[in-house]
Amino acid sequence: MSADDIHIHPIGPSNAYSCLIRKQISHQGYSIRTIDPGDIELIRQWRNAQMDVLRQQHEISPAEQLAYFEQQIWPTLDDSQPKNLLLAYLLDDKLIGYGGLVHIAWEHCRAEVSFLLDPARTNDQYAYRCDFLVFLQLMKILAFEDLKLQKIFTETYATRTYHISVLEAADFILEGTLRQHVFLDNRPVNSLIHSFLRCAYAR
Repeated sequence: MSADDIHIHPIGPSNAYSCLIRKQISHQGYSIRTIDPGDIELIRQWRNAQMDVLRQQHEISPAEQLAYFEQQIWPTLDDSQPKNLLLAYLLDDKLIGYGGLVHIAWEHCRAEVSFLLDPARTNDQYAYRCDFLVFLQLMKILAFEDLKLQKIFTETYATRTYHISVLEAADFILEGTLRQHVFLDNRPVNSLIHSFLRCAYAR
């Protein structure tokens, strides 16, 4: 998939991040855009159902979810360099997941990729692979063409072997292992750091 395959919508939702040149990017029926208020309840449910793959310690209540977006996300929509860019992920205009670029270090031109799907889609490995590969390509377009970053990276628990295989199929390179970095089910688990560089995208 190349940038030439990507269809750009120049006008996005009224609450789109002002720093985004492309308010919506679409490919083969998939698209990413700024999260709307109507998206956040589904996202909350999906996070609570998949805490074992997230850095989340307790279930999020509806009030906590709303407060987070009202206090931490939507006030940054007009920032030229927000810390996080959280985006809705849609297939045929239906919300199927979310993610984006988070913990952005603008001075170092790097960001972490965040990604979470509707749990109903994670059980089908083929669908998961398709969903994740397209999402990663859209993140590369966003990071390297629009935001001019140099590096995007991920942190993944070592138990997520299929997720890791898709990352590596998208040419993310294993940088290293954070040994016994987290406890899952009362046992220590490694975290793996993968990255993709602007120079690789240019090739």
